[in-house]
Amino acid sequence: MLKKLKIITYGCQMNVADSQRMAARLETIGYAPTDEFADADLILINTCSVRDSAEEKILGKIGELKQYKRRKPSLIIGVTGCMAQKEGDALIERAPHVDFVLGTGRQTELIKIVRLLESFHRHIVDVEGMSDPIVEELYTPRGTHSAFIPIMYGCNNFCTYCIVPHVRGRERSRQPQDIIREARAAVDNGTVEITLLGQNVNSYAHGFPQLLTEISRLDGLKRLRFMTSHPKDLSDELIEVMASEPTICEHLHLPVQHGSDRLLQRMNRGYTVERYRRLVEKLRAAIPNIALTTDLIAGFPGETDDDVDRLLEFVREIRFDAAFTFIYSKRSGTPAATFDDQIDDRIKHERLERLMAVQNKISREINDRLAGSTVEILVEGASKSDEKIFSGRTRTNKPVLFRHGDERAGDLIRVRITQPQTWLLKAERVE
Repeated sequence: MLKKLKIITYGCQMNVADSQRMAARLETIGYAPTDEFADADLILINTCSVRDSAEEKILGKIGELKQYKRRKPSLIIGVTGCMAQKEGDALIERAPHVDFVLGTGRQTELIKIVRLLESFHRHIVDVEGMSDPIVEELYTPRGTHSAFIPIMYGCNNFCTYCIVPHVRGRERSRQPQDIIREARAAVDNGTVEITLLGQNVNSYAHGFPQLLTEISRLDGLKRLRFMTSHPKDLSDELIEVMASEPTICEHLHLPVQHGSDRLLQRMNRGYTVERYRRLVEKLRAAIPNIALTTDLIAGFPGETDDDVDRLLEFVREIRFDAAFTFIYSKRSGTPAATFDDQIDDRIKHERLERLMAVQNKISREINDRLAGSTVEILVEGASKSDEKIFSGRTRTNKPVLFRHGDERAGDLIRVRITQPQTWLLKAERVE
């Protein structure tokens, strides 16, 4: 009998890719996707633990699932991902209606655990093997115009604020031939855009510029992206490849986190403001129309008014197309959580608002310059609020809304920008 699977994914693109792979595994034992919790025989929550707000949201969702377990006692509920790795048994103790907790390095055990729980009711917690060697499985993204392909797992950087190395383990890189085979299979199956994923793709063990070059030249691939890039490992060779390979999109997400050298050192980021500035100069010289996005933290322990001024000055100087701005969130197990000069929440929020105001003004000014221009977008599908309005993305990764005609997801079309906004562009189709 066909069984139904509902997956809820929180967090980064790596989690999205993990969820896709888990769904593919479960499909082999008869689980088909459903949008309805009430129809599900198996519910998976793939979690994030980067910030406290994410964990609180996830705990709320786990609590909501108790009602479905009450109505259908045979329902299997599993928690996977970074928060599962971090909390382990504590999740079962807090929510006994959860059947299993699976860590970030144990996804290959998923089928075995689900089959066991189909026959015997018990609690299973498996959070070992976080840094075990990668077990390769032939996986082909199906029916999708855009695919995420992980090239490595884990992180060796140990930024003082970040929980990721503690819940994802040390860096482990996939073999180039396995990545290329997966990319080739995706393109053969209709994928036109691939995004290569890693916590720090620039430290890929087998040469990231070489891998990028090989995949960019796959016949049938239209767009290639990658994330995330750590500034300390961004090489001149990689910049040259980005500039020379037409399939690689003119967009780079390059998290800077702060504009104060003192705080960058405290964060253990491994570069200075001047080093980052030189990277930006090289990127813009090699790829004049590149869009740069970044991550910025407000309220890191010990941040002074002078540090804030330096950050705002740096943001005004670099002029990022967009920034993901965050309030510093204390993560137990990280060095920064033990610093004795934590910032008051009210002050953190005030500083975040100042930072967002500066960046939003810059984003709007950059987008305003696109008014009247014609750009290529990859059609993604109907917007969530109106089926007559479709969305797409430019090569520079800017979201675009336009009125739907005969376009389908996966089409590459040209549009004219009619109404730039801070976070998106509105456009009309150009025949």
